[in-house]
Order: sequence, then C-alpha cells, then structure tokens
Amino acid sequence: MRSCCAAVPVLLLSSSALLAQSPALKFEVASVKPSTSGFNGVRGGCHGIDSKRQNGPDTPLGRCVITDGRLSHLIATAWQVPQIGMIRNAPDWVINGAERFNIEAEAENPSSTSEAQLLGMLQSLLIERFQLKFHREEKDLPGFALVAGKNGPKFKETTADSPVVSFGNVVKPVMGAPVTMLVRDQSMAWLANLLSQIGQQGPIEDQTGLAGRYDFRLAWDEASGPTLSTALEEQMGLRLNKTQGVPVSYFVIDSAQRPTPN
Repeated sequence: MRSCCAAVPVLLLSSSALLAQSPALKFEVASVKPSTSGFNGVRGGCHGIDSKRQNGPDTPLGRCVITDGRLSHLIATAWQVPQIGMIRNAPDWVINGAERFNIEAEAENPSSTSEAQLLGMLQSLLIERFQLKFHREEKDLPGFALVAGKNGPKFKETTADSPVVSFGNVVKPVMGAPVTMLVRDQSMAWLANLLSQIGQQGPIEDQTGLAGRYDFRLAWDEASGPTLSTALEEQMGLRLNKTQGVPVSYFVIDSAQRPTPN
C-alpha cells in the first residue's frame, strides 16, 4: 500500500461499545479447539439461509465451521475484514504464529438464521473465548476509484448458480507475478476489494454504480503488460481514477488471550 496523506479524524469503537448497541447473538452449541492437523491453511466459513456458497466442501446450513485458522483469520471472517494487514496491534501468535484453531458452531434455528446473524454469533464467540478487546480506526487514504468507462462495461450479469473464483494453476496470486482470474457471480464491490489486496495500486473503492453480480475474466502483468489499469479498461470497460479519499477501516486489537477450554 502506498504511503498515505495527512490523517483524517479517527473513529474509535470498543468491542464492549459495539456489543452494547444490541443484544449479543449466541450459538446454541459451539466448540473452539486448537488445530493439530498441521495443514496450515484456513478453510470453511458460515452458511446462512441467504449465503452464496463457494466451491469446496459445504458447511451445513445454520453453522460456522472453520478449520486451521489463526485468530487473525477468525477475526477476518467474523468482522469481514478484507485484508489481514488491516488487523493491527496483534500479538505474534494471533497474526503470524503456528497456533491455529478449529471452530464448529450451530445456531439454535439453522433453517431461519441469516449469514449476518451467524457472523454476529461468531463475533460474540471470539470475544468470549479469546477475551478479545478491540476498537476500529476509520481513515481516508489516497487510492483509486473503480468507475465505468465511457463506453460502459464489457461484461454481463451472471448466469452462475453460485460464486466461482479461479486463478488458474495457483491457489491465490503471488504479489508482483502475472495474474489471470476467472470469476463468476461476484459484485463490483468484491472486485474493488480484491484489487485492493492484490493489485499493487493501494486501496480501491467501487464507484461503478453497478449493483448486480457479474461473470468476467481479467488478466494483467505489471512487468510485461498489460498493466492492471490497462487490463481493466480493455478487458472490462472499467477505469481507475486517482482519489484522495478511499475509506479504510482498521481492526485494532487491544488485547487477546488464548481460548478458554470448551
């Protein structure tokens, strides 16, 4: 991420203040255990009645099942933090260490629980079991606005039944390497968030005005071309416009403990 300009006012919200705004949602049953698989690759998520399911093993309806996740991965899932780098002030065991955890949790009424409700329950579980205290810092940083080109988009609304994201022969892009991705059933907000992480441009905000879900292919190579900016324009009919005000929300850990026993 590029260096930022002068900071704007920062909003601080403690975890206790966030929970005080509404009654805490809780799972009917939940288990948090250290992982002993040695896999070291986080998997899983939460499956609500309105969830769009990704490829891979399906999580049962009304449950959150996450395996081999550091606490940072669990936080990113529960609070929808788009990048691990946006979790700050984390102890080493939370962000880089070898300690990983498995979570299996089920809502009281699986057939009527939304994904947002499950994520709220996951937040409550992490706060309780990891003694997690945190606050948010909201800042505007220089970056880019993703906008539609003058001739409009060169992609169509999705015909897929569920989201698909493929990077060819690699699981995820390597920073600085060529990227080719095939995407089904995703939003422009999702694309802007992904490009903020892997595009080497800095933070990117969706300002396309396109509210649907789309299928598209995008390939770029910053070293040999086309660059990301050129690829977006030529392949998708989109542009990156420089801006000084991309909102970024940091998740700042005040304290965390290893989980209490089940």
